[in-house]
Amino acid sequence: MRKIFSPSRACLLGATAVAGSLLAPAAHAQTPDKKTAVGVNLSMMQYQGNLGGDFGKLHTPVQVGVGAHITRYLSPTFDVALLGNYQNYYHYIQDQAPYNSLTAKTGMFDLGLKLKLNNGKILKEDFFLQPYLMGGGGFFVSNVSGNYAYGSDPYTPINGSYFNKVRSLEVFGAAGIRFRLSPALALDVQTAQHYPFTESFDNLGGPNNKLYDRFLVHSVGLTLALGKAKDTDGDGVPDRKDKCPDTPAGVKVDLVGCPVDTDGDGVADYLDKCPDVKGLANLQGCPDADGDGVADNDDKCPNTPAGVKVDASGCPLDTDGDGVSDDKDKCPDTPAGTKVDATGCPEKKILNEPTKYINFDFDKATPQPSSTPKLDQMVQVLNEYPDYSLSIAGHADSKGSDEYNIRLSYDRAASARQYLLDKGIPADRIEARGYGEAKPIADNNTEEGRAQNRRVDFDPFLTGETNAAEAKYGPAPSEPAPKPARKPAKKKVRTRKATSAKRR
Repeated sequence: MRKIFSPSRACLLGATAVAGSLLAPAAHAQTPDKKTAVGVNLSMMQYQGNLGGDFGKLHTPVQVGVGAHITRYLSPTFDVALLGNYQNYYHYIQDQAPYNSLTAKTGMFDLGLKLKLNNGKILKEDFFLQPYLMGGGGFFVSNVSGNYAYGSDPYTPINGSYFNKVRSLEVFGAAGIRFRLSPALALDVQTAQHYPFTESFDNLGGPNNKLYDRFLVHSVGLTLALGKAKDTDGDGVPDRKDKCPDTPAGVKVDLVGCPVDTDGDGVADYLDKCPDVKGLANLQGCPDADGDGVADNDDKCPNTPAGVKVDASGCPLDTDGDGVSDDKDKCPDTPAGTKVDATGCPEKKILNEPTKYINFDFDKATPQPSSTPKLDQMVQVLNEYPDYSLSIAGHADSKGSDEYNIRLSYDRAASARQYLLDKGIPADRIEARGYGEAKPIADNNTEEGRAQNRRVDFDPFLTGETNAAEAKYGPAPSEPAPKPARKPAKKKVRTRKATSAKRR
């Protein structure tokens, strides 16, 4: 006698199958971020029992059951599911004594554990195809009614009917494949076999109390993951995968939650003033072709030589504002408004205007009182033009020996230098030397000329350049020995004239 496939079981099996299917793709439709999912399915049930079996055969007309499930993510490998399925089932059994037809309303309610093969060890969690296995157990219920014929003679049957309420525990096993449609939605295809602990479905008991009633449930359904992954910075990448969990709101991020860096220069686009050109982090992602520390897009002097200090616009500094950049300015501290030459230094005539020289009394190394204003003017010049040093060259008239005159001329230069030092001019900016009587500016044969030759010249020069006095007069004689204790004026009268014991 052929056993009829129960609609109730078919529905329950379908629900189980769908639940299992939906459970499997926990990697995306259900994840550690979205741990709960719900699903629905359509199913078809096939029977095997005392009346025979129709596993693999299609009922006509096809009877479809419905199911639903709730699943919970446990780990990348396992999910747990609560499954339910319901199905109206009708089957007519032709020429199969003692039954003619069977109708059932069947429900299956199960708890299943899903083994996912897309656990990162066999397949990636987000792989499109996600196979799984599932097993578990639950409760089988069915209200079954049928028509039958019986009698002592098959040719003289007695017609009758029966009605059974089936309530039984069951176990099931399932295999399926999940198709990942989106991060939250999946399509599940599954086949499950349910084995209730009863023989009452087809109203026929088996020999030795053996249980024969069992069912295949084929199902297809959809699963939707619920909830929202924890995303502290709201960038769309869950904290679990976010390598930059503190990204500011609204910033575009990559797959790992870090701000996009289009040009790959290490500066995120939202901080990068030049997001399409590889640049430097200290210039907010902009390039600096001449290496002056000013980004090319702000650099008004993009070809500044290496090492030259620049201003905020990328142009060479001009500290004193004289129109000559510091890298070319030999006098970078020239006072504002001063006329300068091409080197950035004050024009020579400006420096030479205060004084050219001062005069001394006969055989004296101390400046005349009338020289004080000129010395003070030189102090002012040196204070106003700190880039300059001063060479002081002392001179004598022709009276006396060369040795004595060299000593005297040096002492005159030294006394002028000391005056400037006393006024606060640094010692390293003033140099004194004596030329004796070798560099006259007037005729030594006249008193007037000799008075002019008893002098000290002031020659400013740019610090670090050639000494001005040396450029004008040549190298100075070696520094003279200390001045003699007595003057040579005590010598006897010479043939030319009386001895010039006095030095000038």
